[in-house]
Amino acid sequence: MSTLVTGAGAGLVSALLFTVVITGSPLAVMLSYVAPLPVIIAALGWNHRAGLVAAAVGALAIGIALRWAAAPAFALGVALPAWWLAYLGLLGRPTGDGRTEWYPVGRLLLWVAAVAGLVTFAGAVSLGWSYEAYVETMRRAIESVLKAELGAGAEGAAGGAGELPGGLASVATVDTIVAVLPLAAAASFVPMLVINLWGAAKAVSLSGRLPRPWPPLPLMMLPRQAPFALAIALAGGVMLTGFAGVLAQALTGALAAAFALQGLAAIHRWTMGKAGRPLILGLVYLVVVIFLIWALPVLAVVGVMAAFFGPPEHQITSGTPPVAPDRQNRT
Repeated sequence: MSTLVTGAGAGLVSALLFTVVITGSPLAVMLSYVAPLPVIIAALGWNHRAGLVAAAVGALAIGIALRWAAAPAFALGVALPAWWLAYLGLLGRPTGDGRTEWYPVGRLLLWVAAVAGLVTFAGAVSLGWSYEAYVETMRRAIESVLKAELGAGAEGAAGGAGELPGGLASVATVDTIVAVLPLAAAASFVPMLVINLWGAAKAVSLSGRLPRPWPPLPLMMLPRQAPFALAIALAGGVMLTGFAGVLAQALTGALAAAFALQGLAAIHRWTMGKAGRPLILGLVYLVVVIFLIWALPVLAVVGVMAAFFGPPEHQITSGTPPVAPDRQNRT
């Protein structure tokens, strides 16, 4: 019963956070970013079935309150990805020495990237079931935003006669934005999912309901095969056209963001025990904040090198303590 009640409550809260974005206010947009949080908390703190209940109840509530076409968007874009990541986070198997080997954080981060890329691709397809319809929809939306933000400077974007600041032709600018949008959207989706997952796990851990010990995040390592996945996605994004190209670009952006986080984790790990660690980390984060667009590719390269040449995650983690008997079957 507690699973049903908790899941239903989490689903309603998640649905509310998802729907407030229609007001268009900056606060509403920020609240919509944490829509997965209640689902993850329910799945981590009770069991994954509570997360499924939350997904179902939230989708039903949105279908009734808004329109039924919005229910799949919530379920596939918010609730089910949140449930799946929480489910993976609680996977564990006993070892011969009485410990529990938990699902590696690096593999979980790889799944975050996969989910971000696939959800971004699904969102693109939903905008127009043909690639031409998708491009036209995105062009109209971007032109509207440019005209609203830049005023007269963006007039004529639809006809190509207008000029944007810096002497950029409007049509060329809009086409560039349309081309890079899947990559950028998926890349931004990764940290959003990571923050939700981390925040939910921290909240559940503080309440004493998190079955697995808190993982040493600086010690995480993406699988050694992950750089090859990034290379394939990057090649596909360059060579493929249509929706296949959109999928490849989305996966490229998501994997690059995951490797950037891997790069930050590697820097945290390499500076452990160093006298100047606070200063080094402070400078790194300052550079990331100020030079975000240029710093992230550098961090991604660092992450690729760490994943490809570094040891596997299980070799650099020291193991976890045994799980209490009453929590063995929580998942």
